[in-house]
Amino acid sequence: MSMMRIPSHEVQRNWGRVQDMALSTPVSVTSKGRDRIVMMSWDEYHRLKRRDRQVMLPSDFSDADIRNLENTRAPQEAHAFDSEVLG
Repeated sequence: MSMMRIPSHEVQRNWGRVQDMALSTPVSVTSKGRDRIVMMSWDEYHRLKRRDRQVMLPSDFSDADIRNLENTRAPQEAHAFDSEVLG
């Protein structure tokens, strides 16, 4: 899903149209050429919130859990996402 970029002054002039666009695809609202906020549908926001990760402490894991994690390897396809975590 590609994100549309719209300057804030255009959002002000075309509020209803931009709202309608944000129902089907996220819209980045820019100011002075910089992305400032993202508009998206309520449903999409809640879908993303449900995917928030729960943080666990090392003490939450058993010794067996830790051994299993240490022996786990990501599939080759996962390397396509390395740039997201390696910067």
